[in-house]
Amino acid sequence: MAYKDLRHFIDKLQYLGLLKRIKEEVDPVLEISEINDRVVKAGGPALLFERCKGAEFPCIVNLFGSSQRMKLALETNNLDDIGKEIVKFMEPDIPTNFLDKLKALPKLKQISEFFPKIVHSGPCKEVINKIDPSLEKFPILKTWPQDGGAFITLPMVFTKDPETEMRNCGMYRMQVYDKNTTGMHWHMHKDGARHYKKAERLNKRLPVAVAIGSDPAVMYSATAPLPENMDEMLFAGFIRKSAVELVKCETVNLEVPANSEIVLEGYVDPQERRMEGPFGDHTGYYSLTDEFPVFHITCITHRKDAIYPATIVGKPPMEDCFMGKATERIFFPLLKMQLPEIIDINLPLEGVFHNIALISIDKRYPGHSRKVMYAIWGMGQMSFTKMIVIVDKWVDVQNVSEVVWRIGNNVDPKRDLVILEGPLDVLEHASNIPAYGGKLGIDATKKLPSEGFSRIWPDDITMPDEIKKLVDGKWNKYGI
Repeated sequence: MAYKDLRHFIDKLQYLGLLKRIKEEVDPVLEISEINDRVVKAGGPALLFERCKGAEFPCIVNLFGSSQRMKLALETNNLDDIGKEIVKFMEPDIPTNFLDKLKALPKLKQISEFFPKIVHSGPCKEVINKIDPSLEKFPILKTWPQDGGAFITLPMVFTKDPETEMRNCGMYRMQVYDKNTTGMHWHMHKDGARHYKKAERLNKRLPVAVAIGSDPAVMYSATAPLPENMDEMLFAGFIRKSAVELVKCETVNLEVPANSEIVLEGYVDPQERRMEGPFGDHTGYYSLTDEFPVFHITCITHRKDAIYPATIVGKPPMEDCFMGKATERIFFPLLKMQLPEIIDINLPLEGVFHNIALISIDKRYPGHSRKVMYAIWGMGQMSFTKMIVIVDKWVDVQNVSEVVWRIGNNVDPKRDLVILEGPLDVLEHASNIPAYGGKLGIDATKKLPSEGFSRIWPDDITMPDEIKKLVDGKWNKYGI
């Protein structure tokens, strides 16, 4: 059963002992961040701060900061199952006769139930302020000492393509400049930035609506690496197995989740820029100042007893790592659909999801490892991956120690390294040019004679299964 809203999920966490309510007054400037950093790195619970200095509303952090909570959020026992179900729905059922058409009807009906639907009103409309909308009542966090200010970190930013009116929802940080103006951190590769660039070419103002706090499937979907022009709200409906209810905004021609805690309505003007940053980012480094569009707030609506959710990023592991791991597992079946030779993938936390990819493959022919590397570097957001390591199918890529061992033993740097140039994530700070630089591929597979390897490749050291079973059966007798 889909969560009705954010507080329904909070109630579930509290019931399971996965939420801690903190009654002591805390400061949104640095103090909450330090508390959260200690708790998430210790594998601790979600934190609901009931009294935030200078604010009228409570703040909740670390909602998704464990594998257990991420599965609870998406209502699954196995994140891979969501991806498998997506693949199942994507498989074409081409009816060849009347009976086949009848068999396809339940699938079509189920898909139709996932489409978002417009409703007249919702909890996010309990308070409507068009006269003097102000962010000052909310506990917006400054998370690290060198941050340029307070940042909204879990916003679901809604825009529409100025030409096609296709909806997009993405999650882009927003630096608070004053009570009704923020930055809009649209990276060049994001759909929100594409909508804004179109609006600039047309010399048009781009309407924007920002929803803060919804049910967990909706919040997660704003982060998902979906294909261009695929509606995140449809994806959320698929995950929650129930249509997302949307309500029209008051001052802009956009729709937002009716169950939102807080909604900011407004616009960005063409050509207007303002310095944004620094910001302590998920790479563990500060992303530096740069010019970004400016969001002007025209209306704020919210629940009477709104809860302000935030996420805090920094040196891994942090909450975003668990959200990123969910993405890895959910979208792996789609990756495998395109590259069936891939056995498994691991985007290790230390690689902050765009620096390192560990991939095992069923190697079948000379150059197979390079074929997979080049395919990955041409594939959606995976194209920003800076380093790719390819290992054989018998290697457990979830065991980073084993992968490093294979690299140390199986790689001849002269032969097995691939270095080329291409697009990188905007947060990459080591390249000479922003968002463009070198990429490294490491082929740590067993080398084939057909690849010019003429020596004998040694076997792994392993113990026969019968000896393992013998020792297992006698273990308690050894007195160890």
